[in-house]
Amino acid sequence: MTDYDLIIVGGGPIGLACAIEAKKRNLRYLIIEKGAIVNSIFNYPLYMTFFSTAERLEIGDIPFNCLAPKPGRQEALEYYRNIHRYFNFSINLFEKVNEIQKKADHHFEIITDKKMYSSKNVVIATGFYDIPITMNVKGEELSKVRHYYKEAHEYAFRNILVVGANNSSVDAALECWRKGANVTMVIRKTEINNRVKYWVKPDIENRIAEGSIKAFFESNITEIRENEVEIETPDGKIIIENDFVLALTGYKPDLNFLEKSGIELSDDELKIPVYNPETMETNVKGLFLAGVVCGGMQTHKWFIENSRIHAKMIVDYVTSK
Repeated sequence: MTDYDLIIVGGGPIGLACAIEAKKRNLRYLIIEKGAIVNSIFNYPLYMTFFSTAERLEIGDIPFNCLAPKPGRQEALEYYRNIHRYFNFSINLFEKVNEIQKKADHHFEIITDKKMYSSKNVVIATGFYDIPITMNVKGEELSKVRHYYKEAHEYAFRNILVVGANNSSVDAALECWRKGANVTMVIRKTEINNRVKYWVKPDIENRIAEGSIKAFFESNITEIRENEVEIETPDGKIIIENDFVLALTGYKPDLNFLEKSGIELSDDELKIPVYNPETMETNVKGLFLAGVVCGGMQTHKWFIENSRIHAKMIVDYVTSK
């Protein structure tokens, strides 16, 4: 069994950035990714546009050429595929890491659904897109309830309820409405979230103001049934006809996986992992975090453009030891 210098769990942009730094230092490394390369981006809505400009999504000093001011999902997939072609990463796709154990010899044993690996150091760069934050309401298990949104065609000419007021919810509401859906939004707060893309926020607010999209603010779903949804509003409980519920209420890192790996989390609801911000090393020596996963439930704190630096910080520290 090969003993690696560095195993990287997660083949997203930040995992790839870690591999680029490892290659520069001639480390024996391996990326293990449970799905396709940059799997989270692959699972984004088909026509999603990034908030960041192309240069802020670049890794490895390879230019990201894009004609539009903001790149979309397809351009990002093409860019990161080309990154792999250029660097020819050592990467195992469609292999899920189930367990990371630190052994008595201070090496790590990485157990996947296919085999076992040994490494002196491990980086967890798994993002946060795999586990939806559920509403915990009756009927949420029905097949009409979706926690991921791909495209609008399926929802055309149907009664759609979109839960949430963040970017994913707003994008879905607007796209479905434009494809002919009867769209209603249920929003816990008093307004559309200020983090919604600045060129989209006026659009959704105008559609709500003119009545094209119905919105219930300071409201929550209390029950989902086959053909209707029950909503608690400031004016009391109402029931509306419904064919699909897009519960785009956000996602969270696999916190159980982090804890099972020995990483301590903060005691509050944010569940922020313990790590050294100068080296990205956790309380488990030799086990590092990179990217969005560093923020725990604060999934808006870290993203590609401000966590690319984690890769160099980690490899600098690993090679200095």
